[in-house]
Amino acid sequence: MNNLTKMKILKPAHDVYEAFVDPSKIKNFWWSSSSERWEQGKTIRLTYLEYNAELTIKIVEAVQDRKIVFLWGPEGAENTVTITFQEADPSTTIVEVNEVGFDAKDPELIYKMVDNKEGWVFLLTCLKGYLEYGVTTLRGGLVKN
Repeated sequence: MNNLTKMKILKPAHDVYEAFVDPSKIKNFWWSSSSERWEQGKTIRLTYLEYNAELTIKIVEAVQDRKIVFLWGPEGAENTVTITFQEADPSTTIVEVNEVGFDAKDPELIYKMVDNKEGWVFLLTCLKGYLEYGVTTLRGGLVKN
């Protein structure tokens, strides 16, 4: 099973891609910190101070300005996240987040899919606010119970 989310960002693909892979930028819209630049083959430690969360991701593929693929979740049961950057024109990028690996037989599947979708929509909304308007205060604003 997969969960697909898309959003239009009014910035070139290079700027959008760099927002994810550059630790000095990602902290403005998603994670509080990233241990290093996202590059293929690296394992990255991410922290989210607002949610008292820390995790590691494995970068499977990184194609400059086009795509990032990473694994996250419990070892042996990781989901694969593919983020693609499609430049609609020189000043507009369609960002697509596709997460696969959900267990169709999981009794909690609907809850997990909705919760997951909520997270990706929030992430892309924060990204849009940051890149288009310079807003850095949305990150960490989602209230989770």
